[in-house]
Amino acid sequence: MTTSHTETVDKYLEAIYYIAAEGEVVRPSRLAYWLSVSAPTVSNALVRLKRDGWIDISSDRSVTLTEVGTATATSLVRRHRILERWLTDVLGFDWATADIEADRISSAISDAVVDQIDISMGSPATCPHGNVIPGRDAHYGVLVALADLEPGTPATVRRISEVAEHEAPALLSMLAEHAIHEGSEVGVIESNVGPNDVALTVAGADLTLSLEAARLIWVQTI
Repeated sequence: MTTSHTETVDKYLEAIYYIAAEGEVVRPSRLAYWLSVSAPTVSNALVRLKRDGWIDISSDRSVTLTEVGTATATSLVRRHRILERWLTDVLGFDWATADIEADRISSAISDAVVDQIDISMGSPATCPHGNVIPGRDAHYGVLVALADLEPGTPATVRRISEVAEHEAPALLSMLAEHAIHEGSEVGVIESNVGPNDVALTVAGADLTLSLEAARLIWVQTI
């Protein structure tokens, strides 16, 4: 049976949602890295989350959200992504700052205010990084990682991985600096300019990006 959720519970539910949404199996070690806490801290928290009905833990220690855990996490993610869109599109914050500020203010704003903010922006389908706001449809086709795009194939940036949003704020700042955002037209010039780099063209300008970063950018071929 679930109990009322605390800020700590919220952080775990969101982390599990985000990691699973990227196609990863959610394990305690991954949560410890994501949340920057120790393995024992995660283990103790997961025991409580399972006891209170938020998650299930399989025999291989993989973690999944229960029905009520999924509903709560979905609501939290919706709030965060709507606030991110408002902070960037209306208030002019950069991506990395908007992510931080959305975390700070999310729990202090009522559902009614979030809903009105959403309506005032025309109910956008995605957050600023192209990740779909729960309950919406971004109408994307098949997406591939920029690192896997064939040289010479034009493509449009559709989303930036949640991993980049959470673990690589410097990457978000760099992408914003080079005007790489949802809807940007990109192409791979050469995929082996170095052992760990890829050469790109973004809106006619050349840019070299690490393969690690290129794996976090998802595109749709034109």
